[in-house]
Amino acid sequence: MPFVLYLLGLAVFAQATSEFMLSGLGPEIAQDLGVSIPTTGWLTSAFALGMVAGAPAVAVLGARWPRRRTLLLTLTVFLAVHVVGALTTSFTLLLITRVLAALANAGFLAIALATTTSLVRPDAKGRATAVLLGGTTLACIIGVPAGALLGEAFGWRSAFWAVAIISFPALLGIVRSVPPVRTEPVLAGRFPVQRRLTVLLVLGALVNGATFCSFTYLSPVVTDVTGLGSGWVPVVLALFGIGAFAGVTVAGRYADRRDDRLTLVAGGILLLGWCGFGITAGQVVPTVVFALVQGALSFAVGSALIAYALYAGAGAPVVTGGLATAALNVGAAAGPLLGGLAIGLSGFRGPLWVSAALVGTALCVGTVSVKLVDREGPG
Repeated sequence: MPFVLYLLGLAVFAQATSEFMLSGLGPEIAQDLGVSIPTTGWLTSAFALGMVAGAPAVAVLGARWPRRRTLLLTLTVFLAVHVVGALTTSFTLLLITRVLAALANAGFLAIALATTTSLVRPDAKGRATAVLLGGTTLACIIGVPAGALLGEAFGWRSAFWAVAIISFPALLGIVRSVPPVRTEPVLAGRFPVQRRLTVLLVLGALVNGATFCSFTYLSPVVTDVTGLGSGWVPVVLALFGIGAFAGVTVAGRYADRRDDRLTLVAGGILLLGWCGFGITAGQVVPTVVFALVQGALSFAVGSALIAYALYAGAGAPVVTGGLATAALNVGAAAGPLLGGLAIGLSGFRGPLWVSAALVGTALCVGTVSVKLVDREGPG
C-alpha cells in the first residue's frame, strides 16, 4: 500500500478519536456542564448528523477542487473547532462545535476514501479501505482510552486539546504527499448497480447504528451494570478497539472477494453477540469478552459494507465516498438517540438490545436483497 494512505489514516485517527472519545468522557462532561448523561449523547449524535449533512455536499463541492486543497481545508477547520471546544463552558457552544467538526470530518473522509481507492489496483479497494479505516480502529485502541485517561487525570478538555495537536502533523503530511487530483462528481452506472449501492448504504447505516448505540454508552454499562470501577472503562474501550482493528484488518482482504453470504454469516454472529452481551452484561468476564468480540464483528461487517459500496459506485468514487460516509453517520446519529431512549425505559442494558434489533433488521434486509439478486441474476 502507498505510504500516503497511512498519512490519511493518521488524520482519520485524529477524527475518529474525537468522534468516539465521548463514550469515555460523557460522565465528566455531564458533571462539568450540568447536563445528564443521556444529554451528552447528543454530542455524538450532533457529530453524526453534521457528517450526514456535510458528506455528500462537501464531497460534490470538494470534487471540483484539487483533493489536497480540500483535505487541507477540512482538516484545518476540524483542528480549529476543537480548540474552541476545549475552551468553552457552554454545552450549547460545545454542541455547535461538534456539528462544525463533523462537517469538516465529512468532507475529509469522502475525499480521503476516493483518494485511497484511486491509488491502488481496481481489485484492492477492500484492503485500501482497511488501511484508511485502520485509523478509526486505532482510535478505539489508543485514542479513546487515552482520552478517557486524560479526562480522568486532567479533565475532559485535555482530550480535545490532544485531538487538535494530533491533527497538526497530519496536515504537514498531506501537504507533502497527497497529489492535487480532481474527480468528476457524477454517479455513473446502470440502474441495478445503483440499486445495489442503495441497499449497501442502508445496511451500513443499520450496522453502524448498532455499533454506536452500545459503544456510546459502554462507559456506564461497565460501571453501572457490570459494577466495575471507572478505572476499568479505558481497559474495556481498548479491548473494543483491539477487536475493531482485528476485524477491519481481516475484512479488508475478504471484502475484495465481494462475497455477500460471508458478510451475512458474520452479521448473524454479530446479532447473537449483542443478544449475549445484553443477557450477561452484569458479569465481568462476559463483558470483557463481548467488548472484544463485538468490536471485531461490528467493524468487520461495517468496513466490508463500505468496500462493497465503493465497488458498486466505482464510476464516481468521490460522491460514493460521500454517500457512504453519510449513510454510516445516519446510523451513528440514530444509534445514540435510540440508546438514550432505551436507557430511560430499561436502564443501561437497553442500548445493547437496541443494537441487536438494528443488526437483526440489517440481516432481514440483506437476506432479501441476496435472494432477489439470485432470482434476477447478475447485472
